[in-house]
Amino acid sequence: MNKQLYYNTGILSRFMIRRDRIRLPIWLFSITLITILVANAFTDLYATDQESQAIAETMSNPAMSAMVGQGYGLDNYTTGAMMAHQMLLFTALAVAIMSILLVTRHTRADEEDGRIEMIRSLPTGRLSNLHATVLVVSATNIILALLVGFSLYALQIESMDLQGSLLYGAALGVTGIFFTAVTALFAQLSENARGTIGLSFTVLGIAYLIRAIGDAGNEMISWFSPLGWVLASEVYVNNYWWPMILTLGAAILLIVLALYLNAIRDLESGFISAKPGRKHASIFLQSPLGLTLRIQRTSMIAWMIGMVLLGASYGSVLGDLESFFGENEMMQELLTSAEGYSLTEQFIPMLMIIMAMLSTVPALMAMLKLKSEERKNRTEHLLGRAVSRTKLIGGYFFIAISVSVIMVSLAAIGLWSAGSTVMDDPISFGTIYQAAIVYLPAIWVMLAIALLLMGINPRLTGLTWLYLGYSFFVIYLGGLLNVPNWLGNLSPYGHISQLPIEDMDYMASACLTIIAILISVIGFAAYRKRDIEG
Repeated sequence: MNKQLYYNTGILSRFMIRRDRIRLPIWLFSITLITILVANAFTDLYATDQESQAIAETMSNPAMSAMVGQGYGLDNYTTGAMMAHQMLLFTALAVAIMSILLVTRHTRADEEDGRIEMIRSLPTGRLSNLHATVLVVSATNIILALLVGFSLYALQIESMDLQGSLLYGAALGVTGIFFTAVTALFAQLSENARGTIGLSFTVLGIAYLIRAIGDAGNEMISWFSPLGWVLASEVYVNNYWWPMILTLGAAILLIVLALYLNAIRDLESGFISAKPGRKHASIFLQSPLGLTLRIQRTSMIAWMIGMVLLGASYGSVLGDLESFFGENEMMQELLTSAEGYSLTEQFIPMLMIIMAMLSTVPALMAMLKLKSEERKNRTEHLLGRAVSRTKLIGGYFFIAISVSVIMVSLAAIGLWSAGSTVMDDPISFGTIYQAAIVYLPAIWVMLAIALLLMGINPRLTGLTWLYLGYSFFVIYLGGLLNVPNWLGNLSPYGHISQLPIEDMDYMASACLTIIAILISVIGFAAYRKRDIEG
């Protein structure tokens, strides 16, 4: 009987691999390549031990611990310790996102599109599809772990031995497997793909925030986060393997629970039932804009809460910066380039870059929601009535623009609210808010590009996410890796003034806004002309 539940899992696994024959190599190659480039750059970035220890002092303050994780081996900050401290967490987040998207694609998304029903009409087991999904995505994470591990060792960097390199790869792999299990579980609880992704990303966000709070203050709190478990491996310093076993064990338990729930639930149903709506739609809901907003209401609220908490988590450690570096002569030497500004003021631009790019994610999701609605043949029902294409896509674009403003504002409010309570001389709200909203023109360029690609061909919209990833790499990591300025200028975020330590460049912001408008106009025209997928 048990064998029948998993009948033809192997065949389904091969089908999934064939469907993702381009997607999987791109993920594997991108993450591995970025890891290699960063590791190699660290070897030339700090030529002397004095420079390495200077950056170690910088990274050991509570604000940086909240951002990248608690540092280990700071008394002997080798290239390996530096790599694990500054890059492992962010790379693990990328791997978690990869796993969430892949699992949702082959579970709830396929179930919504009717593929699972068709598969079950064939000689396959009830649990075969979920089982195959878990196997394929887990195997992808294992391959990634091996690729990263052996690639780092192949660089032959003195402080990056084979055991540490394999542990670095394993940390990424088990993180991916854990969030494979989390997403598989939520695919049973939620009734749709949107809910599955939303709940999975919520767990990821909460895991990051709990770890940030714990690493910045009470270390015990970090143990309530799977990301805290992974960072406890102390890669390239003490090389603890038991956190990998702990994370993997938790993942296995979640997978078993997901399989059990999948076995007992009905197809296209979920254990978290959506509450019935009103018997008659409101006037607002009868408009395309109102309908679009209603569809995305839950995810927007979740992101709004997340951005406030993110800003507050960073703001809560601002009070420790001045006292931490007040008597540190080495840090005072490093800060001479920004003379006249406090350390906290110099730290604000770094936080704003991260929060601005994170704010871009829900805005892009709001814009690209039109793609999934079209793929499910829902836009045809609207366009078949007295709704113009311009009005339809305009509603999505307006909501995306509004989301960008709201998310950036909430992040700034959270940062200021928490920072003002812990700082003796808090930074004014106006200063922080200006440093945040200055990134809006760059976000609008990203949204305009998404609109343009949506107008040309919805299948090209994935390029928007690649461009956002590129922007994060060259802007956030650019200064760390000495990336040439011209590469940063290829991103709209590279033209934003770093307030408050730089003067406002109104011309650059105006040019970005004009570029966003021009691209949007072309996108509207393209959408009106192309065929709607059906």
